[in-house]
Amino acid sequence: MSNQISTAMPPLYTRKGAYIPRVAAVHDMCGYGKCSLGIAIPVLSAAGVDVCPVPTALFSAHTKFPVFYMHDTTEMLEQYLDAWQKEGIDLDGIYSGFLGSAEQVAIIQRLYREYPDALRIVDPVMGDGGSKYPTYTDEMCEAMKGLVDGADILTPNLTEASILTGIPYEGQDVDVAFIQKNVDALFSMGAKSVVIKGIVHQGEQIIRNYLATADLNEGAATEISSELLPYMLHGTGDLFASGLTAAIYTGRNLNDAVSFAGKLVRDAMTITCAQPDYEVRGVSFEPVLGDVTALLS
Repeated sequence: MSNQISTAMPPLYTRKGAYIPRVAAVHDMCGYGKCSLGIAIPVLSAAGVDVCPVPTALFSAHTKFPVFYMHDTTEMLEQYLDAWQKEGIDLDGIYSGFLGSAEQVAIIQRLYREYPDALRIVDPVMGDGGSKYPTYTDEMCEAMKGLVDGADILTPNLTEASILTGIPYEGQDVDVAFIQKNVDALFSMGAKSVVIKGIVHQGEQIIRNYLATADLNEGAATEISSELLPYMLHGTGDLFASGLTAAIYTGRNLNDAVSFAGKLVRDAMTITCAQPDYEVRGVSFEPVLGDVTALLS
């Protein structure tokens, strides 16, 4: 993708002079394995963003490992944000992902109230392949619906869209009408723009993402595709959402940001398969951080 900014869709954020935007990254932190804050912090930093972490949980390793330790941080978060308020910290964005408990939805909603002008980017990390992640309960999934209303950008995969909307999951090989049905349901819940990720038609080497904005083209979903590689990796969803967010804060519009994020994931995955234990450890994004920094030029 070219670094030139398309004018077909207005940007959601415009950088002004030398100002460095500040974004709260509300995600978990894993000691081992590529995901969550371990991806969000370096990717957004490479785009010239001041990343302000709000850790929702601490993990020894991500949940694809058969053994992991999790520490839920819910009890500390109110005081954590109280301290931010006392310091007068300002934010330009709130980018949320994996949560440690249902109560943490209220923490994010508090941030929305205290920073009403901040962009709301919601990656509703709950599951994949038709199943919830091991730490997600029905209560947590129900609470996550509260983050759809007012989301400037919502980035579910098909499993997460199903959980949020109640539309039954039908696998990854679905038609545009099914995507539009999910998009319309998420619009009715209050989302402003939706990116549904990871549609794959049997026998094809293409992965499709669909972008729709409620007030453009009558909310019709537009396909943005990239090359499908013949293996799956942990952390690619986090890399996609972080790459998209990075592009947004360099002034790219949402169409260009989705395109950039898809290419970033593909390029990182190409590098990853040369690493030891890559199937479990996750996507090796470090060598492509220069592509993120290039967005600033």
